[in-house]
Amino acid sequence: MSEGFSIRQVFEGKWTQGAIPLVLLVALLLIIELAAPGFLTGETVALLFANTAVLFILATGVTFAILLGGIDLSIQAVASLASVILAQLLPSLGLAAFPVAILSGLAFGTLSGIVHVKLRVPSFVATLATGGVVTGLALWVSNGRAITIEEAGRENTAWINATVAGVPVVVLISAVIGIAAFLALRYTRFCRQAIAVGAGEPAAWAAGINVDRTKIIAFAASGMLAAVAGVVLAARLSSGSPVLANQLLLPAIAAVIVGGTAITGGLGGVARTAVGALIISIVRIGMTFVGVNIFLENMVFGAVLIAAVAITIDRSKIAVIK
Repeated sequence: MSEGFSIRQVFEGKWTQGAIPLVLLVALLLIIELAAPGFLTGETVALLFANTAVLFILATGVTFAILLGGIDLSIQAVASLASVILAQLLPSLGLAAFPVAILSGLAFGTLSGIVHVKLRVPSFVATLATGGVVTGLALWVSNGRAITIEEAGRENTAWINATVAGVPVVVLISAVIGIAAFLALRYTRFCRQAIAVGAGEPAAWAAGINVDRTKIIAFAASGMLAAVAGVVLAARLSSGSPVLANQLLLPAIAAVIVGGTAITGGLGGVARTAVGALIISIVRIGMTFVGVNIFLENMVFGAVLIAAVAITIDRSKIAVIK
């Protein structure tokens, strides 16, 4: 009995939640290197980072919501809408289409936050509903079809597909976003307030924290970064579509949780999300190597997500699981 209790304590410890993802990442890299010698070359690693960039940006945004103990289920819809806006406006606005598309994500993220805190709607319902509205808008604006970024528009997106000193620009973009988010979460007052809200909302209210404002900012950041991810994805694929990012919701949430951010909030961060995003990307590569059908990917990610939540969830915060 005591042995079982001590094992549970080990797996629920904060240091374990931070160490397990890193150990898993190293183990996966070694397994793939053994299965395919030469995998860990500079060119392949750069390609791995490039393929992880969009997922990481999307997951970084939802990290803010999860740290509060909430969830944002609208990120894939917001990313897809941003891709449509970019593809449609590039011919007429040029580079100005980028901020317009990103601001659309900021607006819908803010809307999700307002619906959640002002109408007292649970975050998963508020963001699911907002996502439905955004998807409908994207379908309407695009007439339900993909919009190809023509040659003239590609001149304004070429910089995203370029490299700097051999490093893909998309990797540099994700790195800048990751560092900015890391610094914001570690050294700003918002960080302390977000962690406090996630750790215990009643205590945060008692401490004088403006919980509603903190939540709205978090969901606004999630929406804005989802739009950034959609813009980058559209530029890389030279196309915008109302369903472009539909397959990224589960991997993005899985990346956050697998990285060690607790689904109940109050513990985690962007550095953990970076590790989780790399793990998800490597799992994808591994499935390709062993010949797993691409349509079974979500089954694998679902299983990984269940296991990660079981390990990271703080059961002391939840009297009844429902």
